[in-house]
Amino acid sequence: MALNKSMHPRNRYKDKPPDFAYLASKYPEFQQHVHTSLTGRIGLNFRDPEAVRALTCTLLKEDFGLTIEIPLERLIPTVPLRLNYIHWVEDLVGRQTPCRGIDIGTGASCIYPLLGATMNGWYFLATEVDNICYNYAKKNVEQNNLVKVPQKTLLMDALKEESGIVYDFCMCNPPFFANQMEAKGVNSRNARRPPPSSVNTGGLEFVKRIIHDSLQLKKSLRWYSCMLGKKCSLTPLKEELRKQGVPKVTHTEFCQGRTMRWALAWSYYEDVTAPSPPSKKRKMEKVRKPITFCVPSVIVKELTANITSIDSTASIHVIASWLEKSLSDLRVLHKRVPCGKTEVSLFLTAIENCWIHIRQKRRDRGRQLRELPRAPIDECSEEASTEKLNGQHFLFKCLLTIKEEGNDFIVEMHWVEGQNRDLMNQLCTYLKNKLSRLCAKPSR
Repeated sequence: MALNKSMHPRNRYKDKPPDFAYLASKYPEFQQHVHTSLTGRIGLNFRDPEAVRALTCTLLKEDFGLTIEIPLERLIPTVPLRLNYIHWVEDLVGRQTPCRGIDIGTGASCIYPLLGATMNGWYFLATEVDNICYNYAKKNVEQNNLVKVPQKTLLMDALKEESGIVYDFCMCNPPFFANQMEAKGVNSRNARRPPPSSVNTGGLEFVKRIIHDSLQLKKSLRWYSCMLGKKCSLTPLKEELRKQGVPKVTHTEFCQGRTMRWALAWSYYEDVTAPSPPSKKRKMEKVRKPITFCVPSVIVKELTANITSIDSTASIHVIASWLEKSLSDLRVLHKRVPCGKTEVSLFLTAIENCWIHIRQKRRDRGRQLRELPRAPIDECSEEASTEKLNGQHFLFKCLLTIKEEGNDFIVEMHWVEGQNRDLMNQLCTYLKNKLSRLCAKPSR
């Protein structure tokens, strides 16, 4: 289950993920990496590093006006995750300008300084020790006319020539990767991709070095921060800061897709306001996540051609009408509930399981009608359903919502209460399969 709903509230991709179809139509270099499924849905192979790089470069160009180059043999950053970190730093330092920051180990993309300068007008001191990364970062800076990138190590060396200047923050992506594949920002490695020059898995020790430097620099920076690859790193680092008597310490979570990262921040200033750590309520939200399926535009066209008994020809109402008819056939009680102008929501109450083995039930019902003058009342009949509902007997209740996503539509089913959540999953699968069969070609 994607964690996009747990992104930072100001992240532009939280409620509006990138439109791959639109980006492919506008950027030929991105178009060659997208694929179309049998249902017409546009997708991207996130296991392909070239595709990940194309997406990153395209998003930076489309949404921020930035043109960058990234070598395949170095880390390929993902834009939504980096935005989460930028927005959290905004929470730490406020939105005042001018604001000065330090990016420790900026990487080939130099993405934090470029985003921070473009979005907020921040001034950056960006450091890098890897020669390949340095050369690419310098080129990316020059072609976007933004920031200066010196080739220095951690904080102490970077600030030797910066005496008297108080920086508002530092940020850092330490080498916390568990393996070479994760270090490249993808889930598996492409055989055409050259091996990494080096992968340092000592992320915890790296952050401890930042803490050690901060103990000497102290109020030269208002906030120190680092991203962490594992949640278990938080406890020993926070304990180290506690032992050193650091007055302000906080942490947060960064969510993007199926990736989780954590960040730690500390300050020697008593007057700064530390943002509260994330609430534990998010864990409950993960448990209560909705189940979804897509209704591609090709299926919507098929539905529109076959449904003529509704007032509106808007695609979302055509889908809603089809779902209402299907739910009525299954004796699932439903009613529309108020929602946003661009959505349709139905509140469902399932009394009997009439969607499992429905074909067999139809055959059995036909056999009963042939053998008996009067067949017994179907257990899924409206009378039986109403009687059980009045007696408060039901399988489950859920909220079904239809939303537009690009050229397609997404159907979400949110669990409310009931006996078994798997029953809602079964109903979702039945509706999805029934829709898919609409576009199946007839056998010849």
